[in-house]
Amino acid sequence: MALLGNLRHRPVRRLVQLYLGLALYGVSMALMIRSHLGLDPWDVFHQGLSKLTGLSFGTVTIGVGALVLLLWIPLRQRPGLGTVSNVVVIGLVVDATVAVLPAGGPLSVRIAMLISGIVANGAATALYLGARLGPGPRDGLMTGYVARRPGRSVRLVRTVIEVTVLALGWLLGGTVGLGTVAYALAIGPLAQFFIPLFAVPEETAPDSAALPPDSATPPPASAAPAAPAG
Repeated sequence: MALLGNLRHRPVRRLVQLYLGLALYGVSMALMIRSHLGLDPWDVFHQGLSKLTGLSFGTVTIGVGALVLLLWIPLRQRPGLGTVSNVVVIGLVVDATVAVLPAGGPLSVRIAMLISGIVANGAATALYLGARLGPGPRDGLMTGYVARRPGRSVRLVRTVIEVTVLALGWLLGGTVGLGTVAYALAIGPLAQFFIPLFAVPEETAPDSAALPPDSATPPPASAAPAAPAG
């Protein structure tokens, strides 16, 4: 099933990595919230909605994630286990972590929380994406839209979406500041660094045996190895 994805290959590692990544993502969000130095664009929006509705940050995160997931339907996107888990797990973890983290504190402590949150967010993103069990609902919205309109730039679509939610969140009272800029500048390089470390290798077909050490030519076409499984 598309929802579960292919779990025949390294299921234990991939499931552990998925949920570790999602939990760490929720912790990273809480660290940035408690720093009071600015949030990433989507979390500015979540915080603004939280202030408007009186709901907890995590509850708003879950609600927005579920609504975004509904937008996958006209885009004909299929969620994976990681996609559905993303909607629920991150929201629960961020609320639990915010409840135990102290608010405020000296500026040096808040800066340390901000930096820790951004670095943890990069690692968390690489962990759950590396498990290959489905992207988050917001990333899937972007890639699904571009897939339906091939002429559009992924970078442009992502920029438009994030600037829009950032502006809406700021108007609703979300925190925009040093952390917002720092996140925008650092998250790309951090993800690029961590993703190769946590990417689960794709499964190879059983008959894709390596050539003998003394072989100078590949086997005949009839014995060619199958393509790696997706």
